[in-house]
Amino acid sequence: MSDVLPVVTVTYSPGKHLDRFLASLSHATARPVSVLMADNGSTDGAPEAAVQRYPDVRLFSTGSNLGYGSAVNRAIEQVGDADEWIIVANPDVQWGPGSIDALLDAAARWPRAGALGPLIHDPDGSVYPSARHLPSLVRGGLHAVVGPFWKGNPWSTTYRQERLDPSERPVGWLSGSCLLVRRAAFEQIGGFDERYFMYMEDVDLGDRLGKAGWLNVYVPSAEVLHHKGHATARASAHNLAAHHKSTYTYLADRHPGPWRAPLRWAFRAGLAARVRLMTRKDKERLQ
Repeated sequence: MSDVLPVVTVTYSPGKHLDRFLASLSHATARPVSVLMADNGSTDGAPEAAVQRYPDVRLFSTGSNLGYGSAVNRAIEQVGDADEWIIVANPDVQWGPGSIDALLDAAARWPRAGALGPLIHDPDGSVYPSARHLPSLVRGGLHAVVGPFWKGNPWSTTYRQERLDPSERPVGWLSGSCLLVRRAAFEQIGGFDERYFMYMEDVDLGDRLGKAGWLNVYVPSAEVLHHKGHATARASAHNLAAHHKSTYTYLADRHPGPWRAPLRWAFRAGLAARVRLMTRKDKERLQ
């Protein structure tokens, strides 16, 4: 195993977030790191400036905006074969002291861990529910459809595991905004499914890791702050449609067959109604 820990991130005009990401890395681990940025078409100059400012940071262009999972796959292909563990994280993550070392320590305690994820704080200091059950057709579907309009609904609460105290444990899936992934496990399942441009690629990854016999382990002793939404806030209607497509793809894949077709049709109709309602609310808010 290499002494240098690879860190992969995907940039898309990350602005000031990238500087926080790179500056806080030195507090996250005692190990030397090598950062590889897969750039999906930044126009703000931030990735190029980071290469000039920080040692051991490399940049390569994916050629277009491939989406998150596809860009991560391209980056990991360029990481040395000797590396057992790879950090995959959004550039708007700010690392807590010792957070990466805590993930590596947990990896030693869980020999079947394929991915490990930290406790994630939102900018207001609250804990983001980043360790969740896998979404069933009912639980995940109703969370997706009614969650934006009924925050305390029982399906979302169960799915997000919001009432559980933070503890180190296997979970269904972990937020893709910050992961320590075992390269052998990641490559065994073919990495991220590139049909997902954005949203649900981390849910799909966690599900496929579990089916391959690996664990997704939540490690709340590792803490990070996620300044989320810098890339997705630019085109809300487009992103709602992308979320609709990804959610439907995930659930339809796992509930195939003609006898389940009415359920899939109902779910597709519910998601379409959700997009219309949320788009209308956004327009009314901006008027």
